[in-house]
Amino acid sequence: MKQAIEYLIEKEPIFKFIIEKYGLPTIPKRPEGFETLVLLILEQQVSIDSAKAIFLKLKAKEQNFIPEILISLDDEEYRNLGVSRQKTTYIKALSHSIIKNNIDLKSLATKSSQQVRDELIKIKGIGNWTIDVYLMFSLQSPDIIPLGDIAVVNTIKELLEIHDKQEMEIYVAKWEPYRSAATFLLWHYYLNKRNRKVEY
Repeated sequence: MKQAIEYLIEKEPIFKFIIEKYGLPTIPKRPEGFETLVLLILEQQVSIDSAKAIFLKLKAKEQNFIPEILISLDDEEYRNLGVSRQKTTYIKALSHSIIKNNIDLKSLATKSSQQVRDELIKIKGIGNWTIDVYLMFSLQSPDIIPLGDIAVVNTIKELLEIHDKQEMEIYVAKWEPYRSAATFLLWHYYLNKRNRKVEY
């Protein structure tokens, strides 16, 4: 991380500004596998805290948290726990892919970021944001920047005054090969400015 921070500070003044103002970010780590992907599905387009609350209810109901169990729950059971119909479909699609051996989650750690993306994107409900966060948090991929994440996009708009998505993609290329560290710094700024604490 130290090498990444030094590199980014040299390339981009806003990172020096963020660190001087708020210190260094904590680098989140989540376990690899099914549970984390279910949690990430629940986190899509909602706050981390509300998604975590639903996830914990689901885990309390089904302590044997495996695809075979989650696919067998009916939609009403999911709804009673606060899971939307759409996200229920996504959790079942993920469960189905694992049960049918369409994907081997354990093997993802041995593959490139692009190979991981190519496999996960085939599963209904798993898009680039979910894959980006899984790559960063679970597989510790060093060069990911999720430009589908509202906090990242809004921070780039605020600090760099870049509002066009294509321009952002071109600009952030200069942060390679440490774009994951850059993302953690952008999130760090976004949360601290709003006095928000997040437990990943």
